[in-house]
Amino acid sequence: MFNPETPNVAENVNPFTPFTKYADFKGRSRRKEYWLFMLIYCILSWIPFINFIWFLAAIIPALAVTVRRLHDTGRSGWCILLGLIPFVGGIIVLILCCQDSQPGINRFGYNPKGIGNEQ
Repeated sequence: MFNPETPNVAENVNPFTPFTKYADFKGRSRRKEYWLFMLIYCILSWIPFINFIWFLAAIIPALAVTVRRLHDTGRSGWCILLGLIPFVGGIIVLILCCQDSQPGINRFGYNPKGIGNEQ
């Protein structure tokens, strides 16, 4: 769970933040953190001879940042399993990840934007 005494402050987001939170499936991630990481993930996946190594190195951070992004929208991280539905699953997860953050505190922690953390 989270400590309500210490709200997290809006932080500068860089595309490698998911690597510093390598297997952290708790908490929340902003859309900016998620999309910057996914942009780099997709670009490096297309480079020949690097794509398999990159996939192995980045699969756990990609899953973790997606789960934290789902937490930020107020959904359980288990919603990532919707991606296993043939044809439409990936689209459903994409739509869920595109939605805005829940303002203030939700059951996964404080809003990473730092907006709406007032009680």
